[in-house]
Amino acid sequence: MTMSPVVSVDPGAFPEPESVDPQSAVASAESEADDALLLVKEKREFNKLQKRLRRLTGNAIIDYGMIQEGDKVMVCLSGGKDSYTMLEVLRSLQRNAPVNFSLVAVNLDQKQPGFPEHVLPEYLDSIGVDYHILEKDTYSVVKEKTPEGKTTCALCSRLRRGSLYGFAEEIGATKIALGHHREDILETLFLNMFFGGSLKAMPPKLLSDDGRNIVIRPLAYCREADIAAYAEQMQFPIIPCNLCGSQPNLQRQVVKEMLAEWEARHPGRLESMFKAVTNVAPSQLADRNLFDFQGLEAEQARRQRNRIDVIGTD
Repeated sequence: MTMSPVVSVDPGAFPEPESVDPQSAVASAESEADDALLLVKEKREFNKLQKRLRRLTGNAIIDYGMIQEGDKVMVCLSGGKDSYTMLEVLRSLQRNAPVNFSLVAVNLDQKQPGFPEHVLPEYLDSIGVDYHILEKDTYSVVKEKTPEGKTTCALCSRLRRGSLYGFAEEIGATKIALGHHREDILETLFLNMFFGGSLKAMPPKLLSDDGRNIVIRPLAYCREADIAAYAEQMQFPIIPCNLCGSQPNLQRQVVKEMLAEWEARHPGRLESMFKAVTNVAPSQLADRNLFDFQGLEAEQARRQRNRIDVIGTD
């Protein structure tokens, strides 16, 4: 009988299995479960946010008849959170809208120093949206014409509006969509009250002074906070406006902070204020062109003649 040779085994060749701390394993599993729940919650909150923006935008479009069958909507894209959100929500609504309409994005390159010209074309190419880049050196004009220490907003806005209105006609756009939201409308209301002596804001739908263009603001019902949260989640390539936002003595920023403070102290106040913009009582104001105060006596006499006396006779 042949004996098998004895093999010497080095104990170090087979290390002892690492000991597992049961408490550590449980903690790790719980952490992974928490992360999974957090992701589910974040996704659910994003879906709610997206649906809210779609619903409010859709309601505004319906309430004001913003988009009709066959419209070609020129979406003015600045590179900010508002216009990115407007474009994306309109694209989403377009897929299920009861009317057929087309979208074309237009960016006005105002030739601001350091403006990243590649960002918008690359983004629009990536999502497959038709677009135009309109180049107009309004920056130089604004800087030349605006006195030292004065804000550039009024002149910049006027030049930008003129350029976009003219280009809309060139490409056959029937509507011009701007990304102003609820807070923009309220800020404009107070700016006009405080500094312009007029009670006006930004209407959700507007016919230009020359009667050639119709401007729409599909985000009129949307809160700025929702738009900011949506833009962050979507990771839009935001382009900051160094011409406007960096100016000192910017009254719009002062009004914005005032409204934000009111909302923080009294939640729901901005919603109530916006409702007031849509619920005007001309007879309770003092505009003689809006209401016939001079004719109240004649109206009183007319009603007296037509009054039905409910106290009848025997």
